[in-house]
Amino acid sequence: MNMHGMGPPQGFWGLLTGDEQAILSKLGLTKSYRPGDTMCHEGDPATYLYVLVTGWVKILSVTSDGHERVLALRGQGDIVGEIAGETTGQRTATVQAVDPVCALIIGYERFSSFLDSHPAAAHAYRRTLTQRLSDTAGILRRQSVTNGAQRLAALLLELAARHGRSKDGEIQVAMPLSQEELASLAGTSRATVQRAYRIWRQRGFIRTGQRHITIIDSRGLRQIASQST
Repeated sequence: MNMHGMGPPQGFWGLLTGDEQAILSKLGLTKSYRPGDTMCHEGDPATYLYVLVTGWVKILSVTSDGHERVLALRGQGDIVGEIAGETTGQRTATVQAVDPVCALIIGYERFSSFLDSHPAAAHAYRRTLTQRLSDTAGILRRQSVTNGAQRLAALLLELAARHGRSKDGEIQVAMPLSQEELASLAGTSRATVQRAYRIWRQRGFIRTGQRHITIIDSRGLRQIASQST
């Protein structure tokens, strides 16, 4: 199943051929999760990874004072938990389903053998990891030179590029996070998110609805994301 975005398939699953998807599916277990289900906990032993066939998950970490911090949002086609087994052997974060999720669960050894025997899939996997590292580096750079509204605009554009649907010149983006969670992911406050949404609606950049955002003027958001502080 390929992702239905604005351009080429995104995420590891969407980069595989139908035959590769079928082979990989036989090596793992397909499991469904309900909204709010915890798929794994930070600190759990890591012996397998997830390939998200459908649905969204949020990657969480709990701070020392007990607050949850949203570290990342992963959607259809993405791999989740692929690093822990290669490094610490323990989950470095908690993974929680945001909406109904269908995930393929594959042991690390089986997944590694699959990549060894399927060079094109191995290339897709490396491409996915490279993009992930590039995204992380970009986030770290933006944290030091941008304000909250700029980071929020960049985040919305990133979600639109990865998971948006183009229709009549607009981009519809499912928004599975609350404003507070979105603020955490963008490294800002909920008040900043609310203020930015209000201003951007007034300027005709976005239209907001329940669990979705429509980007009307992506150029306007890009100007906000890239402007100097």
